Amino acid sequence: QVQLVESGGGLVQTGGSLRLSCAASGRTFSSYSVGWFRQAPGKEREFVSSISWSGRLTDYADSVKGRFTISRDNAKNTVYLQMNSLKPEDTAVYYCAAGGGLPTKRSAAYAYWGQGTQVTVSS
Repeated sequence: QVQLVESGGGLVQTGGSLRLSCAASGRTFSSYSVGWFRQAPGKEREFVSSISWSGRLTDYADSVKGRFTISRDNAKNTVYLQMNSLKPEDTAVYYCAAGGGLPTKRSAAYAYWGQGTQVTVSS
């Protein structure tokens, strides 16, 4: 019974920052790997970042390396995505997803998905 809810999206100007949150319902959330994905209108869903259950393994898409940071607070059942130096190309709906295996960039590996939160970066 894992339910995920994203929050923190909004409208920012180029160069601004946002922190997305992914809140989970279950106490077993700490056992899950979590990934962040995004999808822009007319484009395919793409991998953004992932984190292992311990937080020790992290991965980022090349397009966001150095700008985004993923972290988790298992005591709060929450995973975060800190997004800095935002660009118009980052505009998309951002989804968090949870799975029982190792973190991966493959969306099919994640069994649970949130409804998404909109991030819009104006130029």
